[in-house]
Amino acid sequence: MSFTEILFYFFSAVLVISATGVITARNPVYSALWLVLAFFNSAIIWMLLEAEFLAIVLILVYVGAVMVLFLFVVMMLDIKVEELRAGFTKFDWLGLPIALVVIGEIASVVWLKSSDGVHLGLSSVAAPAAYALDYSNTKALGQLLYTEYLYPLQLAASILLIAIVAAIVLTMRKRPGQKMQDISAQVAVKASDRVRIVKVAAVQPDVDHGVEGQS
Repeated sequence: MSFTEILFYFFSAVLVISATGVITARNPVYSALWLVLAFFNSAIIWMLLEAEFLAIVLILVYVGAVMVLFLFVVMMLDIKVEELRAGFTKFDWLGLPIALVVIGEIASVVWLKSSDGVHLGLSSVAAPAAYALDYSNTKALGQLLYTEYLYPLQLAASILLIAIVAAIVLTMRKRPGQKMQDISAQVAVKASDRVRIVKVAAVQPDVDHGVEGQS
């Protein structure tokens, strides 16, 4: 067994343990921290597979942004976790068969990999070829995205933009007592609607009263 395989099995074991901690932790903050550990181990495994771009994206996007936002929401908002989990037990009959199906799929993949797929007429997936030291998969990925897959990339960007706008609109929907900004009304406003000139009559100062007050 090579040193790379030892590292793979070690980080895979830590990944399985951390993933188990995500679904077994009762505190959502602990669950998020377990998920951060799972992301780190997944990034290391991708590094072993020479997928540096995916590894750094997983660290920067998921750990650096998504998980920080998740922790902010969990820790700053008063979320009643007990109330949210109160109705989950009634779906145990549905979760158990789904879990068995997932476990069966994982076992079948491991079995086919170990037996080279001869039982189902499948051939084993060959290990990726080692690249030169000056090879950059980030550069190769960029060339593919902006040449052959340019239109799917633009389509995905448009869908994400629409999702962002929709999320903002749903968040900023009208609620009782909420003050909304009407841009069209602000643009169409006139000076006469906002400024009122009041003419105040001049008043003669009471000189005698002032003199008596001084005396």
